[in-house]
Amino acid sequence: MYKLIIVRGTEPSCVIRLSDGACIPFDPANTDYANFKKEVLAGAELQDADGNVMTDASAYIASLP
Repeated sequence: MYKLIIVRGTEPSCVIRLSDGACIPFDPANTDYANFKKEVLAGAELQDADGNVMTDASAYIASLP
């Protein structure tokens, strides 16, 4: 399970892996980021910054770098 985090501004800038609290930046070179995208596309839960489960997580993942 993952949760989007807004560090500054209004758009999420990283994601927290809730199982261990790891902060994963939106960086295509980061292996945790690649695993995050793969897991969410396979059905892992993604929460928005307010903690609500995203029903359109696959579409959101497709919009990321």
